[in-house]
Amino acid sequence: MFFSFDGIDGVGKSTQMRLFREWLEQRGNAVTVCRDPGGTPLGEAIRGLLLDRIDLAMQPRAEMLLYMAARAQLVDEFIRPAIEQGQVVVSDRFLLANIVYQGYAGGLVVDAVRAVGKIAVDGVQPRLVFLLDMDVDQALSRIQRPPDRMEARGRDFMQRVREGFLSEAALCPEQIKVIDARRDIESVQADIRRHAASCWS
Repeated sequence: MFFSFDGIDGVGKSTQMRLFREWLEQRGNAVTVCRDPGGTPLGEAIRGLLLDRIDLAMQPRAEMLLYMAARAQLVDEFIRPAIEQGQVVVSDRFLLANIVYQGYAGGLVVDAVRAVGKIAVDGVQPRLVFLLDMDVDQALSRIQRPPDRMEARGRDFMQRVREGFLSEAALCPEQIKVIDARRDIESVQADIRRHAASCWS
């Protein structure tokens, strides 16, 4: 089984992923967690270029392809083997993030990003995507660190990201579950667990 978490930065993904992992393990599952981009030596090197090097000029298509390369490595080296071993994989972001950040918000053709993504993931997709949703201003106010390359693009960019996430969720409501992240941590986690539990019923 494979789950991913997504949403604009500041919505609480890290906290909810930690609680979700604890719940899965309490249910007797072997759980492995990863982040996209990242999770492999190659992926972490690419992540450094993509998120930390704000000084490095990068064209949108090049940026998208770097994300896809990191993801292809993550799928082949980490996610697919873990699933085949019967583990539950929980990823901080996956293909949906590229479709939204580089497509809806970044100006690339969404269907083109989706097509490249199909090659990168090679049939591996999350059973459910938990899309933690929150007003952009509220989410940005919760970030207590220097902005990465994506966050540095400002509020208007993040608003397009949020709208892109919600547009994709409307297209794929069976896979992408919109979770109201404005609420208390326990209520958000309860919704996540309710949706996940249905995958085993």
